[in-house]
Amino acid sequence: MASTIETGHAKNVAIFQQLTLYIAGFGTAYNPSNPALSLAALRQLLAQAEAAVEQVNAAIPAHKNAISAREAAFKPLNPLITRVINALYATEVSTPIKQNARTLVRKLQGKRAPVKSTTHEPQEENTEAKEPCTISSAQLSYTNRLNTFDQLIKLLASLPEYAPNEPELTTAALTELYNQLQALNAAVVNAFVPLSNARIARNRVLYNPQTGLLATANRCKTYCKSVFGATGPQYQQIRSLKFKAKKE
Repeated sequence: MASTIETGHAKNVAIFQQLTLYIAGFGTAYNPSNPALSLAALRQLLAQAEAAVEQVNAAIPAHKNAISAREAAFKPLNPLITRVINALYATEVSTPIKQNARTLVRKLQGKRAPVKSTTHEPQEENTEAKEPCTISSAQLSYTNRLNTFDQLIKLLASLPEYAPNEPELTTAALTELYNQLQALNAAVVNAFVPLSNARIARNRVLYNPQTGLLATANRCKTYCKSVFGATGPQYQQIRSLKFKAKKE
């Protein structure tokens, strides 16, 4: 979807370039009193729009690469956490502590709590279970997941009984993983800032209601209609040029 949206902005610029070329072909008959509609001003606006679109295009790869790296790093997290909770359940810690840990795990993995059993035996975590789950953009946002992961690590670190022999399940290894994920998440945020700023600048050039590319194009078409008439061949050349307004 993102690439389609970006392509839409580029199409607007390409159509404006076509409009400028048509107007250049009108020669001296095109002589607006509004300086913002002069051929020189249109060419300047076209150059600004092209540069603004290019600035966005240049910022997109870094952001996409950061997102891909983060997704790849987070992908093994759920299976790992399942192993962690099973390791905890194999210890002698109290049932309330195990339940607290399980609550954090469910929140981290985006799972609902199952229907309460009539027995008091803890159920083993199973990655193959067909447990219904709901995914909330708020609860499963990377920042919230990291916060929950941090809470789980700190809980485990407070339990002397949790001392797995598997290196990847130790609190030291989990803390190292947390720091790596935190850095990758920060990289996405850092890469988004220049992309967001570039999009703001592009939208200002293209869609400002007074000075933007689309507003200027519409005024040009209106002026040409007044000069050449609604049925004039010059106006017919440009009347079919359709620009797509930015969706709010």
